[in-house]
Amino acid sequence: MEEFVQSSGDDGIVVFTLGSLVNNMTKDRSNTIASALAQIPQKVLWRYGGEKPDTLGENTRIYKWIPQNDLLGHPKTRAFITHGGTNGIYEAIYHGVPMVGIPLFGDQPDNLVHMKAKGAAVIIDFNSMQIQDLVDGLSAVINDPSYKENAMRLSRIHHDRPVKPLDESVFWIEFVMRNKGAKHLRVEAHNLTWYQYHCLDVFAFLITVLTVVLYVFFKMCKFFIMRCCFRSKRKSKKE
Repeated sequence: MEEFVQSSGDDGIVVFTLGSLVNNMTKDRSNTIASALAQIPQKVLWRYGGEKPDTLGENTRIYKWIPQNDLLGHPKTRAFITHGGTNGIYEAIYHGVPMVGIPLFGDQPDNLVHMKAKGAAVIIDFNSMQIQDLVDGLSAVINDPSYKENAMRLSRIHHDRPVKPLDESVFWIEFVMRNKGAKHLRVEAHNLTWYQYHCLDVFAFLITVLTVVLYVFFKMCKFFIMRCCFRSKRKSKKE
């Protein structure tokens, strides 16, 4: 894999993955994507578990798994084609890599809309995507310097922390050890019974109250109906 990355020269590479939940797609979609990738000068590392597309170019390699974070941090990486998962978004921000977003479901469209609004991504619809759409999207984020600049700006903000994550992790591990498990930080949920944890006692109380209210309401309605009927009978007898 490293040899393939290094062979990209000054053009660099594009990292492409639609997440671990998408291992296959229709042949038409995969051929459309492969045709588009074949038209760019960059080398492409595509994480894909489906059938090899007929239109796969010489510049594209398919892998069942890729070290995504390591590749995004590689100096030759020029763009990241992503479905917009939270983990991938944060990794791209961390390394300052502009994105071509192809959202599929869940929070992915919203994640990519935020990235587009910040000028670090373009969005392409998966179902209506044509070859030229993907080519144009990649060309934009790779050749327009504003996308890289915006991605790097987000990266600088992401890195601007009072304490490095590793140092913070070490502190909290030592804190727990110094305070013998730090029981004062444990949530009270650990002390609840199983029915309290699942709020079954609350549900039982609410159901009981509702049952009593409905029972009283039913009895009152029955009482007034019988009283009205009794009065009407007495009135008819007098007549």
